[in-house]
Amino acid sequence: MRFRVERDVLADAVTWTARSLPTRPPVPVLAGVRIEADSTGSIQLSSFDYEVSARSQIPADVSEPGTVLVSGRLLAEISRALPAKPVDVVLEGTKVVVTCGASRFTLLTMPVEDYPNLPAMPPVSGTVDGEELTHAVAQVSVAASRDDTLPLLTGVRVEIEGEKVTLLATDRYRLALRELTWKPAAPDISTVALVRARTLSDAAKSLGGAGDVTVALSTGGGVDLIGFEAAGRHTTSLLVDGDYPAVRRLFPDETPIHAVVGTQQLADAAKRVALVAERNTPIRLSFSEGQVVLDAGQGDDAQASEALEATLVGEEISVAFNPQFLLDGLGALDTPFVRLSFTHPNKPVEFTGQGSLEGDDDQNYRYLLVPIRFAS
Repeated sequence: MRFRVERDVLADAVTWTARSLPTRPPVPVLAGVRIEADSTGSIQLSSFDYEVSARSQIPADVSEPGTVLVSGRLLAEISRALPAKPVDVVLEGTKVVVTCGASRFTLLTMPVEDYPNLPAMPPVSGTVDGEELTHAVAQVSVAASRDDTLPLLTGVRVEIEGEKVTLLATDRYRLALRELTWKPAAPDISTVALVRARTLSDAAKSLGGAGDVTVALSTGGGVDLIGFEAAGRHTTSLLVDGDYPAVRRLFPDETPIHAVVGTQQLADAAKRVALVAERNTPIRLSFSEGQVVLDAGQGDDAQASEALEATLVGEEISVAFNPQFLLDGLGALDTPFVRLSFTHPNKPVEFTGQGSLEGDDDQNYRYLLVPIRFAS
């Protein structure tokens, strides 16, 4: 095997392909990136850990086609450190020699025949705008659980009905829902998938800047997979197995009380007031006519309070939140104002965005947060 490739092209492709390699692979070959040089003038880089696969195709000047398997992390570090000159990669016996300008590296190869076959991309289900997908996934994944002992809740539920895609995530303390439109391959498509939030975030971030992203799904036919493809890169992931809890019913049908506050002003004030809140202690928001007062700390501890302008519809109300969960929800909103909708001081509070103080709220993104009971 022998080929020449541009340094930046190689570095980007290797870094992207190797990003999901396991730190402690169950078998040594899974720490490798497989490089296949094709006589047609392209190279395919592949990685796989039995759960997530990644493939990237790049152009190269191929003198001798061939396939090798080398340490993915080491190749990524080397390719990023090389000078900005063309890179020559040659297989010599059991070693791969990487030459760039005056730099020369020799890497040991691993047995290619021991490397598992990568899963094929499922049939195409539709395409979605990459930037919108990245934004939507970021908004929802803040609410996904990080606790691997509850694998169901580490996932994002993807519901597809025709042109509408709904993303849902919860960690039992908050719930996020985001709706977006896409271009389905079949107008009557109706399916549900549970994708690991970490995998979905990674795919959305790394492919979202390349324009439209192709989404491919296979469910109910043996191996349940989701695949994403854009700009010569594609990745697949096994879906999470199990029945996701019926969380949609948690959103209240009607809310007799709501308040509207500047999103950034509330986030900034919450950060300041939370400085005196001990770990896992709440900050309180007290809404009254024309204002909201944030306060934290009590008794002999450090205390803080701050008042902000707010509009209130309905009776006065006080709630307390985990400061980080509150900030996560505010950070996920991209509107100048936030509407907090209440049913009761101890019932979950719904956060939605508003473009103006008096306008309607945007129901495309909804964040539901369970308040913390506090001593009155």
